[in-house]
Amino acid sequence: MAADVPRIADRLGGKVVTQVPDTGGGALGAARLVQVVATLQARLVPAQGRRTGRPTDATRVHHPKIPMSEATERRLVRLADRASAEGRKVSPMQPAAQILEDAVAALREA
Repeated sequence: MAADVPRIADRLGGKVVTQVPDTGGGALGAARLVQVVATLQARLVPAQGRRTGRPTDATRVHHPKIPMSEATERRLVRLADRASAEGRKVSPMQPAAQILEDAVAALREA
């Protein structure tokens, strides 16, 4: 948090109650999800070979199963539906993987 924020709050008769995360809900969160979907769509390529099913990201070599709540799964399904286009169906785990990769990439090295 910037050093002058508490001073400004004090001068205005307020107080700092919490620090706002860098991204989250609202307009910033929506903009971030648009970026996730755009990145995902740019990385997906049609499958090659005899089984040309759902487009995939060829850089992803691990396919783990990740436990999650039903609410999270429903949100991912809605996000995948929005990211899908005619002839290009996106599975719920594809945006989940992109969100996870973005989050890990944003972490500072310890």
